[in-house]
Amino acid sequence: MLRIQRAKVAIFVGMLAVLASLSGWAKADKVHVAVASNFTKAAQDIAAAFKAETGHDAVLSFGSTGKLYIQIKNGAPFGVFLAADEARPVRLEEEGDTVADSRFTYATGKIVLYSRQADLVDGSATVLRQKDAFSKIAIANEKTAPYGVAAVEVMEKYGIYNKITHKIVRGDNIAQTYQFVFTENAQLGFVALSQVIHETEGSRWVVPQEDYRPIRQQAVLLNKGAGEPAALAFVAFLKGKTARDIISSYGYGFDD
Repeated sequence: MLRIQRAKVAIFVGMLAVLASLSGWAKADKVHVAVASNFTKAAQDIAAAFKAETGHDAVLSFGSTGKLYIQIKNGAPFGVFLAADEARPVRLEEEGDTVADSRFTYATGKIVLYSRQADLVDGSATVLRQKDAFSKIAIANEKTAPYGVAAVEVMEKYGIYNKITHKIVRGDNIAQTYQFVFTENAQLGFVALSQVIHETEGSRWVVPQEDYRPIRQQAVLLNKGAGEPAALAFVAFLKGKTARDIISSYGYGFDD
């Protein structure tokens, strides 16, 4: 009888092992991910889907691409970096801080001139030329945020940057820039399309992409993530259909 009971226990344990391997019950892990602030909402949705599908946790930290780069160089425990540009991932690659051949473009960003006021922006750059239409315009700091660089490029193309520099207020990142506009501390501002794509109020001008250099947002596996199953899984997940559908829903494009 004892032998039979032991045999049953062994069979039961074996069945559990099989079920675990089939259903992803393997030990869950976590990965720390540095995320450019324009990608906040999309990243949160992706992290939730990643958790549901793999059991792993993606611990997200948000900030401007430039400041996240500095944190990485200073030893922050990130396994993956989702930047808002190509420059910083390339630099990290050149400096030996990334896993070879892991860099790729996960999204192409778009900027929009946005106001909470319903009639301020008429779907064009016209408001920027109107002397008394606004007293403050918000942009992300172009020294650290690629979306700030794009905003300056647009204003320079339309010949208005030097005329309105005294009206510009700069956010540390695109999230703070959006807050300036949302709270109406600035009557309008250049923000990421992803931040307002689901907004039903206000007025906007989605800037034609030929008016600024492409914002190719690149991801890279950092050296700290090289041996982490969750980091490897997150990079693979980011390239998959579930993540790409989420990214597309926030107005981002793709290179392919």
